[in-house]
Amino acid sequence: MSPWIAGFLLLTAGPMIASLYFAFTDYNLFDAPRWIGLDNFTEMFADARWRHSVSVTLWYVVIGTPLKLAAALGVALLLSRKRRGQAFYRAAFYAPSLIGASVSIAIVWKAIFSDDAVVDRAQRLFGLPGGGWVGDPDMIVYSLVALTVWQFGAPMVIFLAGLKQVPVSLYEAAEVDGAGPLRRFWNITLPMISPVLFFNVLLETIHSFQIFGSAYILGGAGGTCGPADGTLVYTCYLYIQGFENSRMGMASAMAWMLLLAVGLVTAVLFRSQKRWVHYEEAAR
Repeated sequence: MSPWIAGFLLLTAGPMIASLYFAFTDYNLFDAPRWIGLDNFTEMFADARWRHSVSVTLWYVVIGTPLKLAAALGVALLLSRKRRGQAFYRAAFYAPSLIGASVSIAIVWKAIFSDDAVVDRAQRLFGLPGGGWVGDPDMIVYSLVALTVWQFGAPMVIFLAGLKQVPVSLYEAAEVDGAGPLRRFWNITLPMISPVLFFNVLLETIHSFQIFGSAYILGGAGGTCGPADGTLVYTCYLYIQGFENSRMGMASAMAWMLLLAVGLVTAVLFRSQKRWVHYEEAAR
């Protein structure tokens, strides 16, 4: 256990304790930290740009996470049936989860949604206004959401594992009773895979709060994160404060606020699972 304990203390616990101290200091990476108490938090809450980053992040989480999970569950339902080339389709749908978080994919995505690019031309063919999503402060966040939804492979695989555990006899009995596909899905599939659904909701929500690389690249970097801060998610503003403005104390305070927010959301999700998550052991 000693290598793991040493790694945890040096690479995780130690930096966390240090960042907690820096959160109450004025620290710029070059000079010794100076204790300022709660000034970083007071300034943070009064910062209009910080509040904007919170709203962009929440909008991204509320829109992106359900769409990603819906896409993952929909494809998992299709792939749960035996068909020719099933292994190929599973690998093809899972591949974006492996490469979607890379810098190169974010650059390609930015090119796709730029002015006079593929998406822009497709919009004009259908009579929709063009201009590109990347250059539009109101639309650029949706290109970020689209990139997130495209990476539905990981939750899809988890959904597939959950669907394999649903007894076929339940569907056969429901079909004999005259239940249609929608009723079988609502009354059998969803309750039976609710533990898996809860796991995916929890994991993807936490991941959504932590998004950084794709938002920073799509936004053009340079301390802006999108036209009019369109992709200024929380972690992007944290990076700007810490590494571009050399305000590591403020960045540490923001990081701890993010940790508290994610912890609160996690607690709410665990609290709510009693109402909609069904475990076989509890039923017995």
